[in-house]
Amino acid sequence: MDFVRIGDKVLSISRIERAIRGIIELRYKGLSQQEVAEKFKIDRSFISRLESLGEIRKGRRIAVIGFPIKNIEEIRQVMNEEGIDFSILMTDRERWDFIEKRSGIQLFNEVMDLIVKVRSYDIVIVIGSDSRIKLIEALLDNQVIPINIGKSPISEDKYVDPQFLREVIRSVKDI
Repeated sequence: MDFVRIGDKVLSISRIERAIRGIIELRYKGLSQQEVAEKFKIDRSFISRLESLGEIRKGRRIAVIGFPIKNIEEIRQVMNEEGIDFSILMTDRERWDFIEKRSGIQLFNEVMDLIVKVRSYDIVIVIGSDSRIKLIEALLDNQVIPINIGKSPISEDKYVDPQFLREVIRSVKDI
């Protein structure tokens, strides 16, 4: 039943669901509550209450960037179990494919988009070489937690201890 009558109003449940999904999607994309409220012509406080209804956890938003990683699936499993919000993980081959399959301007634009996205997180765990960690720290305003897997340049995939990563994630959640 898509329609319900409440008093003298007939409501479309699917229309309400679409609007709520649209609100959540725009918030997920980074728009402020006020910006979304203006787009939907509703009060900002409604969006705040809507988010409270669906809130599963509060806390800092954490991203993980790591390359070149040998055991990506194990690391992804730990991140999923620990509720990591965003990650970029690559093997050495995937890293080179990412670079080689794009034109200069395309690569520049994608890297800039990724930097903008990662900057929206409170904490960024960086798994990489000493020089990549320094570079990422310089590019980001956020708190960067380094996990050094070797001296640059690294030309082979490196094993990352999943339990160590789990401990790092749990410790930064408590900060």
